[in-house]
Amino acid sequence: MLLASVDYYRPETLAEATETLAGSEDARALAGGQSLVSLLKLRATRLDLLVDISRLEELRSVTNNDDGTVTVGSCVTYDELEHHEKLRSTHPSIGQVAGATVDQQIRNRGTLGGNVCHNDPINNFPVLAVALDATMHAVSSSGERDIAASEFFTGLFTNALETGELLVGVTFPALEEGFSVGWNEIEIGEAASRAVAVVRTENGSISEARITLGCLPVPTPRPDTAAALAGVGGSEPEIAEAVATVADGIDFFPHDADASSDYRRAMAPVVAKRAVLDAIGDDDG
Repeated sequence: MLLASVDYYRPETLAEATETLAGSEDARALAGGQSLVSLLKLRATRLDLLVDISRLEELRSVTNNDDGTVTVGSCVTYDELEHHEKLRSTHPSIGQVAGATVDQQIRNRGTLGGNVCHNDPINNFPVLAVALDATMHAVSSSGERDIAASEFFTGLFTNALETGELLVGVTFPALEEGFSVGWNEIEIGEAASRAVAVVRTENGSISEARITLGCLPVPTPRPDTAAALAGVGGSEPEIAEAVATVADGIDFFPHDADASSDYRRAMAPVVAKRAVLDAIGDDDG
């Protein structure tokens, strides 16, 4: 299906982009377009104006900051994240997740900013941003605003950006000493279940952990499961027991073409266990 008629504008500067977005209630920023254009083709959403920010150089950089954090511009592509040499050494999970995203053609065009702003449950960066306690940087014609990733994702396909605001970058903090990141997902057509684990081990046992589930309307940290992991050994049975209740209290999506809610509920402990094992370097479980 072809796109419905929509106005298109490509600003030369960031200031021009935010002014243009503020001037229309039905304008959206266009970065890689891999999610938004598909929605427009399907008539799942309608817009009056697309503001193409893909060529704004200030949104296309990866900056390793002096404090160990890294700031990724919203128009950096998955492919650029996967192959960024310095990022690979300081924040390897970002490149690893980018490299596992769909096919190469989409990785060449899809962007970090588009992925998180779209907040499709199948998207991979929202859950990683929350798990790593990232900060989202927004600008508008009236100023700048920082938003914690845990507050940025507000619901299915929605985020905390206000009319006229543009996501310009995401800052990922440095991992504290001794922590590592694990990732696991189950795909049936699209992703059906996903988890990210941030884990520290000492003397063969888990001393501290954070678990975040994806494939939900918003990425969902599981502090009770994290607490249950503290002090357990690194064996598969011990970890499986600690994460057994990770799905408790969550309303999973109703049955669809990919999976039932019962299946998603049953798989949540599986991906959580595998993510922890991945984090501690034993992903054969």
